[in-house]
Amino acid sequence: MQPTLFSSNHLTVSQLTFRIRKLLEGDIELQDVWVEGEISNLSRPASGHIYFTLKDKNASLKCVMWKADAMRSRPNLQEGAAVEAHGRIAVYEPQGQYQLIASLIQPKGEGALFQEFLRLKAMLEAEGLFDPERKREIPERPQIIGIVTSATGAALRDMLNTILRRQPMLQVILAPSPVQGVDAPPALVKAIQSLDLQSPDLIILARGGGSIEDLWAFNDERVVRAVAESKAPVICGVGHETDFTLCDFAADLRAPTPTAAAELATRITIQDMQVSISNLQSRLFSLTLSLLADQKAFVSSLASRMKYVSPERRIQSEYQHLDELSRRTFSALNYRIQLQSANVDGISKRLQALNPEGILSRGYAIITRKQDGKVVSKVSQAQGEMNVRVSDGEFEIKK
Repeated sequence: MQPTLFSSNHLTVSQLTFRIRKLLEGDIELQDVWVEGEISNLSRPASGHIYFTLKDKNASLKCVMWKADAMRSRPNLQEGAAVEAHGRIAVYEPQGQYQLIASLIQPKGEGALFQEFLRLKAMLEAEGLFDPERKREIPERPQIIGIVTSATGAALRDMLNTILRRQPMLQVILAPSPVQGVDAPPALVKAIQSLDLQSPDLIILARGGGSIEDLWAFNDERVVRAVAESKAPVICGVGHETDFTLCDFAADLRAPTPTAAAELATRITIQDMQVSISNLQSRLFSLTLSLLADQKAFVSSLASRMKYVSPERRIQSEYQHLDELSRRTFSALNYRIQLQSANVDGISKRLQALNPEGILSRGYAIITRKQDGKVVSKVSQAQGEMNVRVSDGEFEIKK
């Protein structure tokens, strides 16, 4: 075909890739998909992200699981493993390729069960069966423990050995039940209810690890409700550490394994009790010694107080008070005499300073007119004969 001479809708590679991305990421169905295939080209770089390819006999799909999702789900991925991956389709524009952003990866065949697990979990959670406010405290020193598990499983032996080692005085009531298969849910419900009639201090619901199919009885709605409605607190120890069942959410406490459940049920061991008794004995001994010391000090205090109120002590105190008054009287009288003496001395000095003879001895003279005896204090008053008095006598002068 001959190209048109007029303008056409030209797109850059980036623009075209962006439009493809909008189409793929705008498709709601492609944002919530399960894809099954075989893992290849598995890569785990230091960033913590996981890169791999899902393939079947006709096609392949690039996939990535970001670090946060990988740390949360911790998938066990191996080359060639058949898996089911849940996620959304996105476009990696720098390379122009679409890929699956995986949020969950599980072995093939578990997808339908997992969806049912999520459905039941949402329904029971909405009813409040998993609310933290419903959780009860596990007693620290239980006397009677009920166990619901298989009578022939290794989990029972491990739990009994743990309890015997940690709390050999505990009474254990076993309510055996199948823990796998179609007969397990009603049997588990009956076992929990039968234990409730015997009023144990707590109940352990447990079994060993397995696949999601093996553990499905503990996701059964009837069993979950029986756990939530139990009169005694329930510790759920089903599977291994990474296994979660709906009974874990309904129980008052989750344990990662059956053995851990037995340990949580016997938090205070016989060794702890022995240490506690020893500490109490030490405290009792110390308190007794302290009480004796306090009583001894009290008696000594009473004896000292008796000395203070005795007549002899009173007389001694009065003698001392009399001596103190005498000393203070003498001191006050002496001070008064010194004060009066200083006052007399001051008056004497002031009188001496005002004595005319004292002034004359310093070279001054007193001049009086002979005719009327008036003191000459001005030049205009100096007339006729005058007497001049100095320190050692008088003499006459004439103007």
